[in-house]
Amino acid sequence: MSYTNTILLTGGTGGLGYYAALNIARKHPKYLVIITGRSDPESSAQKINNQLHQENVAFLPLDLSSSAKVNAFAESWGKKNYPPIISLILNAGTQFIGPMETNEEGYEKTFMVNHLGHSLLFQLLTPSLAPDARIVVTSSGTHNPILTQKNGLPDAVYTTAEELAYPNPATAHPEGMQRYNSSKLANILWTYALARHLADKKFSITANAYNPGLMFGTGLGRHWTPFMKFLWFHILPRITPLMRILMPYVRNVQESAANLAWLAISPEAEGITGKYFDDKKQVMSSAVSYDVEKQEDLWRWTVKTTVGEGDGLAGLQK
Repeated sequence: MSYTNTILLTGGTGGLGYYAALNIARKHPKYLVIITGRSDPESSAQKINNQLHQENVAFLPLDLSSSAKVNAFAESWGKKNYPPIISLILNAGTQFIGPMETNEEGYEKTFMVNHLGHSLLFQLLTPSLAPDARIVVTSSGTHNPILTQKNGLPDAVYTTAEELAYPNPATAHPEGMQRYNSSKLANILWTYALARHLADKKFSITANAYNPGLMFGTGLGRHWTPFMKFLWFHILPRITPLMRILMPYVRNVQESAANLAWLAISPEAEGITGKYFDDKKQVMSSAVSYDVEKQEDLWRWTVKTTVGEGDGLAGLQK
Protein backbone atom coordinates (compact mmCIF):
# COMPACT_ATOMS: atom_id res chain seq x y z
CA MET A 1 0.00 0.00 0.00
CA SER A 2 1.16 3.54 -0.72
CA TYR A 3 1.03 5.72 2.41
CA THR A 4 0.55 9.48 2.31
CA ASN A 5 2.34 10.50 5.53
CA THR A 6 4.31 9.06 8.41
CA ILE A 7 3.61 9.32 12.12
CA LEU A 8 6.65 8.55 14.27
CA LEU A 9 5.90 7.91 17.94
CA THR A 10 8.54 7.00 20.53
CA GLY A 11 7.61 4.76 23.42
CA GLY A 12 4.78 3.16 21.47
CA THR A 13 4.95 -0.46 22.58
CA GLY A 14 2.76 -0.02 25.66
CA GLY A 15 0.66 2.33 27.73
CA LEU A 16 0.02 5.85 26.47
CA GLY A 17 2.02 5.46 23.26
CA TYR A 18 0.42 2.17 22.30
CA TYR A 19 -3.12 3.48 22.58
CA ALA A 20 -2.23 6.74 20.85
CA ALA A 21 -0.80 4.75 17.93
CA LEU A 22 -3.92 2.58 17.88
CA ASN A 23 -6.10 5.68 17.80
CA ILE A 24 -4.12 7.32 14.98
CA ALA A 25 -3.89 4.15 12.89
CA ARG A 26 -7.65 3.61 13.17
CA LYS A 27 -8.47 7.15 12.06
CA HIS A 28 -5.83 7.31 9.32
CA PRO A 29 -5.35 3.94 7.63
CA LYS A 30 -3.38 5.69 4.86
CA TYR A 31 -0.79 6.97 7.34
CA LEU A 32 2.27 4.86 8.11
CA VAL A 33 2.40 4.75 11.91
CA ILE A 34 5.81 3.77 13.27
CA ILE A 35 6.21 3.05 16.96
CA THR A 36 9.57 2.68 18.68
CA GLY A 37 11.01 1.18 21.82
CA ARG A 38 14.12 -0.64 22.90
CA SER A 39 12.29 -3.85 21.99
CA ASP A 40 8.77 -5.04 21.26
CA PRO A 41 8.35 -8.36 23.09
CA GLU A 42 4.56 -8.16 22.92
CA SER A 43 4.54 -7.55 19.14
CA SER A 44 2.59 -4.36 19.77
CA ALA A 45 2.59 -3.18 16.17
CA GLN A 46 1.21 -6.49 14.95
CA LYS A 47 -1.43 -6.47 17.70
CA ILE A 48 -2.69 -3.09 16.48
CA ASN A 49 -2.71 -4.28 12.88
CA ASN A 50 -4.61 -7.42 13.81
CA GLN A 51 -7.16 -5.50 15.84
CA LEU A 52 -7.80 -2.99 13.05
CA HIS A 53 -7.46 -5.47 10.18
CA GLN A 54 -4.87 -3.13 8.69
CA GLU A 55 -1.15 -3.17 8.00
CA ASN A 56 -0.13 0.44 8.57
CA VAL A 57 1.63 0.11 11.95
CA ALA A 58 5.27 -0.95 12.16
CA PHE A 59 7.85 -1.22 14.95
CA LEU A 60 11.45 0.01 14.82
CA PRO A 61 13.92 -0.46 17.70
CA LEU A 62 15.23 2.76 19.24
CA ASP A 63 17.27 3.15 22.42
CA LEU A 64 17.10 6.79 23.52
CA SER A 65 19.62 6.25 26.30
CA SER A 66 22.53 6.26 23.83
CA SER A 67 23.49 9.02 21.40
CA ALA A 68 25.21 6.46 19.19
CA LYS A 69 22.03 4.40 18.93
CA VAL A 70 19.89 7.44 18.18
CA ASN A 71 22.36 8.40 15.45
CA ALA A 72 22.23 4.87 14.03
CA PHE A 73 18.42 4.98 14.02
CA ALA A 74 18.37 8.28 12.15
CA GLU A 75 20.98 7.07 9.65
CA SER A 76 18.88 3.99 8.96
CA TRP A 77 15.74 6.13 8.65
CA GLY A 78 17.37 8.27 6.00
CA LYS A 79 17.94 5.20 3.84
CA LYS A 80 14.28 4.22 3.88
CA ASN A 81 11.73 5.61 1.47
CA TYR A 82 9.18 6.64 4.07
CA PRO A 83 6.66 9.43 3.37
CA PRO A 84 7.32 12.74 5.17
CA ILE A 85 6.80 12.77 8.92
CA ILE A 86 3.61 14.73 9.51
CA SER A 87 3.73 14.24 13.27
CA LEU A 88 6.73 13.47 15.49
CA ILE A 89 5.44 12.41 18.90
CA LEU A 90 8.27 12.43 21.46
CA ASN A 91 6.50 10.34 24.04
CA ALA A 92 8.95 7.81 25.53
CA GLY A 93 9.96 8.36 29.14
CA THR A 94 11.77 6.69 31.98
CA GLN A 95 11.94 7.11 35.73
CA PHE A 96 14.75 5.79 37.93
CA ILE A 97 13.69 5.85 41.56
CA GLY A 98 17.03 4.71 42.98
CA PRO A 99 20.46 6.35 43.03
CA MET A 100 21.62 8.44 40.12
CA GLU A 101 22.69 6.48 37.04
CA THR A 102 24.68 7.64 34.03
CA ASN A 103 25.03 6.23 30.53
CA GLU A 104 28.30 5.39 28.77
CA GLU A 105 28.69 9.04 27.76
CA GLY A 106 28.36 10.26 31.33
CA TYR A 107 24.89 11.78 30.95
CA GLU A 108 22.37 11.29 33.74
CA LYS A 109 20.04 8.63 32.36
CA THR A 110 16.69 10.26 33.07
CA PHE A 111 17.73 13.49 31.38
CA MET A 112 19.27 11.52 28.50
CA VAL A 113 16.15 9.51 27.71
CA ASN A 114 13.47 12.07 28.49
CA HIS A 115 15.15 15.09 26.93
CA LEU A 116 18.48 14.74 25.17
CA GLY A 117 17.75 11.56 23.21
CA HIS A 118 14.50 13.03 21.93
CA SER A 119 16.10 16.36 21.04
CA LEU A 120 18.86 14.58 19.15
CA LEU A 121 16.25 12.53 17.30
CA PHE A 122 14.45 15.71 16.24
CA GLN A 123 17.66 17.35 15.04
CA LEU A 124 18.65 14.32 12.97
CA LEU A 125 15.22 13.84 11.41
CA THR A 126 14.65 17.44 10.33
CA PRO A 127 15.15 16.55 6.63
CA SER A 128 12.34 13.99 6.93
CA LEU A 129 9.78 16.34 8.48
CA ALA A 130 6.88 17.62 6.40
CA PRO A 131 6.80 21.44 6.06
CA ASP A 132 3.71 21.56 8.31
CA ALA A 133 4.75 18.79 10.71
CA ARG A 134 3.68 18.79 14.35
CA ILE A 135 6.14 18.10 17.16
CA VAL A 136 4.38 16.88 20.31
CA VAL A 137 6.36 16.32 23.51
CA THR A 138 4.90 14.29 26.37
CA SER A 139 5.74 16.09 29.60
CA SER A 140 4.12 15.76 33.04
CA GLY A 141 2.25 17.80 35.59
CA THR A 142 5.02 16.86 38.04
CA HIS A 143 7.17 19.60 36.51
CA ASN A 144 4.98 22.06 38.42
CA PRO A 145 5.55 22.72 42.16
CA ILE A 146 1.83 23.43 42.57
CA LEU A 147 1.30 19.69 42.06
CA THR A 148 4.44 18.29 43.67
CA GLN A 149 4.10 20.29 46.89
CA LYS A 150 0.52 19.10 47.33
CA ASN A 151 1.68 15.49 47.13
CA GLY A 152 4.96 15.58 49.00
CA LEU A 153 7.07 15.15 45.85
CA PRO A 154 10.39 16.89 45.19
CA ASP A 155 10.16 19.99 43.03
CA ALA A 156 11.68 20.19 39.57
CA VAL A 157 14.90 22.20 39.60
CA TYR A 158 16.54 23.90 36.62
CA THR A 159 19.79 25.76 37.03
CA THR A 160 21.59 24.95 33.77
CA ALA A 161 21.34 22.20 31.18
CA GLU A 162 24.93 21.25 31.97
CA GLU A 163 24.02 20.53 35.59
CA LEU A 164 21.04 18.40 34.60
CA ALA A 165 23.16 16.43 32.16
CA TYR A 166 26.10 15.99 34.52
CA PRO A 167 24.84 16.28 38.11
CA ASN A 168 27.48 16.39 40.81
CA PRO A 169 26.97 13.09 42.69
CA ALA A 170 27.97 14.81 45.92
CA THR A 171 25.26 17.44 45.67
CA ALA A 172 22.63 15.78 43.46
CA HIS A 173 19.18 15.27 44.96
CA PRO A 174 19.01 11.71 46.32
CA GLU A 175 15.52 11.05 44.94
CA GLY A 176 15.16 9.82 41.38
CA MET A 177 11.73 11.41 41.29
CA GLN A 178 13.36 14.84 41.45
CA ARG A 179 15.48 14.05 38.41
CA TYR A 180 12.35 12.85 36.60
CA ASN A 181 10.40 16.00 37.46
CA SER A 182 13.32 18.17 36.33
CA SER A 183 13.51 16.31 33.02
CA LYS A 184 9.81 16.97 32.48
CA LEU A 185 10.42 20.67 33.10
CA ALA A 186 13.20 20.47 30.52
CA ASN A 187 10.69 18.99 28.07
CA ILE A 188 8.54 22.10 28.35
CA LEU A 189 11.42 24.57 28.30
CA TRP A 190 12.72 22.93 25.11
CA THR A 191 9.28 22.81 23.50
CA TYR A 192 8.72 26.51 24.09
CA ALA A 193 12.19 27.34 22.77
CA LEU A 194 11.65 25.15 19.70
CA ALA A 195 8.28 26.76 18.95
CA ARG A 196 9.81 30.23 19.23
CA HIS A 197 12.80 29.44 17.01
CA LEU A 198 10.55 27.84 14.40
CA ALA A 199 8.26 30.89 14.37
CA ASP A 200 11.20 33.29 14.19
CA LYS A 201 12.47 31.46 11.09
CA LYS A 202 8.95 31.47 9.55
CA PHE A 203 8.59 27.69 9.55
CA SER A 204 5.08 26.24 9.61
CA ILE A 205 6.11 23.36 11.89
CA THR A 206 4.46 23.54 15.31
CA ALA A 207 5.64 22.34 18.72
CA ASN A 208 3.51 21.71 21.80
CA ALA A 209 3.86 19.93 25.14
CA TYR A 210 1.28 17.54 26.56
CA ASN A 211 0.44 16.48 30.11
CA PRO A 212 -1.19 13.02 30.13
CA GLY A 213 -1.87 13.07 33.87
CA LEU A 214 -1.12 10.26 36.29
CA MET A 215 -1.86 6.93 34.61
CA PHE A 216 -1.46 3.76 36.63
CA GLY A 217 -0.05 0.61 35.07
CA THR A 218 2.14 2.22 32.41
CA GLY A 219 5.77 1.28 31.76
CA LEU A 220 6.93 4.26 33.80
CA GLY A 221 7.04 1.98 36.83
CA ARG A 222 9.30 -0.67 35.33
CA HIS A 223 12.37 0.41 37.35
CA TRP A 224 10.60 0.57 40.71
CA THR A 225 10.91 -1.78 43.69
CA PRO A 226 9.02 -5.12 43.49
CA PHE A 227 6.36 -3.96 45.95
CA MET A 228 5.81 -0.64 44.18
CA LYS A 229 5.64 -2.39 40.81
CA PHE A 230 2.98 -4.75 42.18
CA LEU A 231 0.88 -1.80 43.31
CA TRP A 232 1.50 0.14 40.11
CA PHE A 233 0.72 -2.65 37.66
CA HIS A 234 -1.89 -4.74 39.49
CA ILE A 235 -3.71 -2.77 42.21
CA LEU A 236 -3.87 0.91 41.29
CA PRO A 237 -5.21 0.41 37.73
CA ARG A 238 -8.22 -1.40 39.20
CA ILE A 239 -9.15 1.48 41.47
CA THR A 240 -8.54 4.30 38.97
CA PRO A 241 -12.17 5.56 39.21
CA LEU A 242 -11.83 5.92 42.99
CA MET A 243 -8.40 7.53 42.71
CA ARG A 244 -9.79 10.08 40.25
CA ILE A 245 -12.22 11.25 42.91
CA LEU A 246 -9.35 11.75 45.35
CA MET A 247 -6.85 13.07 42.78
CA PRO A 248 -8.41 14.84 39.76
CA TYR A 249 -5.15 14.61 37.79
CA VAL A 250 -5.44 10.79 37.61
CA ARG A 251 -6.30 9.69 34.08
CA ASN A 252 -7.39 6.60 32.24
CA VAL A 253 -4.62 5.66 29.81
CA GLN A 254 -6.97 5.25 26.84
CA GLU A 255 -8.48 8.66 27.51
CA SER A 256 -5.08 10.35 27.69
CA ALA A 257 -3.93 8.50 24.57
CA ALA A 258 -6.95 9.77 22.62
CA ASN A 259 -6.10 13.32 23.68
CA LEU A 260 -2.45 12.86 22.68
CA ALA A 261 -3.57 11.59 19.27
CA TRP A 262 -5.92 14.57 18.97
CA LEU A 263 -3.05 17.00 19.54
CA ALA A 264 -0.89 15.16 17.01
CA ILE A 265 -3.32 14.83 14.10
CA SER A 266 -6.64 16.60 14.56
CA PRO A 267 -7.63 19.58 12.38
CA GLU A 268 -8.70 21.41 15.54
CA ALA A 269 -5.10 21.52 16.81
CA GLU A 270 -3.61 22.62 13.47
CA GLY A 271 -1.46 25.74 13.61
CA ILE A 272 -1.33 25.93 17.41
CA THR A 273 2.23 26.17 18.71
CA GLY A 274 4.19 26.88 21.86
CA LYS A 275 1.42 25.71 24.19
CA TYR A 276 1.00 23.25 27.05
CA PHE A 277 -2.03 20.97 26.88
CA ASP A 278 -3.89 19.06 29.59
CA ASP A 279 -6.59 16.91 28.03
CA LYS A 280 -7.56 19.02 24.99
CA LYS A 281 -7.21 22.30 26.85
CA GLN A 282 -4.43 24.85 26.66
CA VAL A 283 -3.36 25.47 30.25
CA MET A 284 -0.55 27.32 31.99
CA SER A 285 2.58 25.38 32.81
CA SER A 286 4.78 26.26 35.79
CA ALA A 287 6.01 29.81 36.21
CA VAL A 288 9.64 28.81 35.72
CA SER A 289 8.86 27.11 32.40
CA TYR A 290 8.23 30.56 30.88
CA ASP A 291 11.71 31.78 31.83
CA VAL A 292 13.18 32.61 28.42
CA GLU A 293 16.75 32.64 29.75
CA LYS A 294 16.35 29.07 30.95
CA GLN A 295 14.69 28.07 27.69
CA GLU A 296 17.59 29.53 25.72
CA ASP A 297 20.22 27.97 27.99
CA LEU A 298 18.68 24.56 27.36
CA TRP A 299 18.23 25.24 23.64
CA ARG A 300 21.82 26.41 23.07
CA TRP A 301 23.34 23.62 25.15
CA THR A 302 21.21 20.98 23.44
CA VAL A 303 22.02 22.19 19.92
CA LYS A 304 25.73 22.37 20.75
CA THR A 305 25.63 18.88 22.28
CA THR A 306 23.57 17.19 19.57
CA VAL A 307 24.71 18.79 16.31
CA GLY A 308 27.64 20.93 17.39
CA GLU A 309 26.84 24.07 15.42
CA GLY A 310 24.12 25.95 13.58
CA ASP A 311 20.68 27.00 14.75
CA GLY A 312 19.36 23.49 15.33
CA LEU A 313 16.88 23.72 12.47
CA ALA A 314 19.08 22.65 9.57
CA GLY A 315 17.30 20.50 7.02
CA LEU A 316 13.80 21.82 7.64
CA GLN A 317 11.64 22.62 4.64
CA LYS A 318 9.37 25.63 4.23
